[in-house]
Amino acid sequence: MRLGSVNYETKGKIAILTLDEPGKLNALSTGIREGVLDSLKKVDEDDNVRVAIITGNGDKAFCAGADIGGFNFDPDSVRKFMIEALAVLAAPENCRKPVISAVNGIAFGGGFELAIASDFVIASDRACFAVPEIKLGLLPGFAIVRLHDMIGRAKAKELSILGDSISADEAFRLGLVLRVVPHGDLITAALEFAERIASKPKLAVQMAKSFYNRGLGGDEMRHAIDGFPLLFMHRDAQEGIAAFLEKREAKFES
Repeated sequence: MRLGSVNYETKGKIAILTLDEPGKLNALSTGIREGVLDSLKKVDEDDNVRVAIITGNGDKAFCAGADIGGFNFDPDSVRKFMIEALAVLAAPENCRKPVISAVNGIAFGGGFELAIASDFVIASDRACFAVPEIKLGLLPGFAIVRLHDMIGRAKAKELSILGDSISADEAFRLGLVLRVVPHGDLITAALEFAERIASKPKLAVQMAKSFYNRGLGGDEMRHAIDGFPLLFMHRDAQEGIAAFLEKREAKFES
C-alpha cells in the first residue's frame, strides 16, 4: 500500500514504512510528510500492529531533510511549514506504539529529527547524521527542543552550531543510536528487534512509552513554531538558502 510517498506494508505484527523518493534522497516533501502522518495514524488504528519501523528506500539516504526547492520563504509560509513539519517530526513520539527508525544512509536535518523522535534507532554502518541548517543561516526546529536532553547541552550546541555530520558509530557513542549493524543486515536486525518488542504485553509496552515520553510536546514546540520564521527574514538565511539552491558557497556577513 502506498500512502503519499511512503510505502506501507505489514509483516505479522510489524508495520514497515518506507520513505520512497530516493531520487530526492527521501527529503521531507509534501508526499513524504503526508505519508508519514497517514502511515503512523494507520499504525495506531490497527490492533494487529504492535510496532512500526521507518526506513528509507535506496542505499544513500534515510531522509535528507527538508525539500526546499521552490519553497516560498516569507514568514507566513515559513510558519505554516513549521506547523506541518513539526507535526510530522513529532508523529513518532505521539504514536501510541513503539517506532523504530532503521537508518540506512544519510539522516540530515529533518531526517535526523525524524529518527530521534522514534523510540529506537538502529543504524547501518553506512549511516551518518547531522543537523546542518546552520549552513543555511538557520537552526533545526525539532532538534533544538530535543537534542540537549539526549546528548547534553554542549554536544547539542556543537552539532547545531557547526553543522558537521557524525558517523553511525559516533551517534551510538552519544546514545542517539541503539545499535549499529552491517548495512546489509539493517532491516533484518530491525525486524528481529521489533518482533521481540511485539512479543511483550501490548498494554504494558504502550504504557512504558507513554510514561517515558511524558512531558514531550509542550510549550517548547510553540516557541519553535513562533520563533523560527524570524530567522528566515535575516540576510544570512536569505544568503544561505540562495547559495544552497544555486549550489555555491554561502557568503555570510562578518
